[in-house]
Amino acid sequence: QVELVESGGGLAQAGGSLKLSCSASGHTFTTNHMGWFRQAPGKEREFLATITWSGGTTYYADSVRGRFTISRDMAKSAVYLQLNNLKPDDAAVYYCAASRLAVLSPKLDRYDYWGQGTQVTVSS
Repeated sequence: QVELVESGGGLAQAGGSLKLSCSASGHTFTTNHMGWFRQAPGKEREFLATITWSGGTTYYADSVRGRFTISRDMAKSAVYLQLNNLKPDDAAVYYCAASRLAVLSPKLDRYDYWGQGTQVTVSS
């Protein structure tokens, strides 16, 4: 079992930045890559970015490439998502997820463990 806890959400102004953190614990050695997703009210959960634990290979959704950056710290079993140039449409609950698959994937059903989420609010 793997437990994920997100933090770092809050209120930011449009054009501002936030850095989200995801702390993983438990049998993290069973996972191969981590992802960030978000879900706004009334919308489906949306893939944002993913990264492998080993090698740090990344993949981004087109909608956030160039504004968001995913990174990881293996020593801390932590994954981060830097959000820059925030827009009101970025407001959502942001979720961290872990996958046991070796191949990076943007698909929700490829992820085995999920955190509870952290709220991001963007004021215009």
